[in-house]
Amino acid sequence: MRRSIALFATFAFMVSLASAADAATQCRDAKGKFIKCPASAASTAPSTKCRDIKTKKFAKCGAPGTEAVPAKPK
Repeated sequence: MRRSIALFATFAFMVSLASAADAATQCRDAKGKFIKCPASAASTAPSTKCRDIKTKKFAKCGAPGTEAVPAKPK
């Protein structure tokens, strides 16, 4: 019985930490209102992976007949 209570308390504590971390990642303006977060530098960097145009398999960048792999939409 004590073990189940301890497990429940641990789970509740971890959930509260996760929700606090999620709230910290949201962006706010100068007035404290929530706004859309600006794109990070990592997400705007050009793709470093390339693929063959015909077969769509990964290939070495710079080789003839290759293109950059498009970024996934969020």
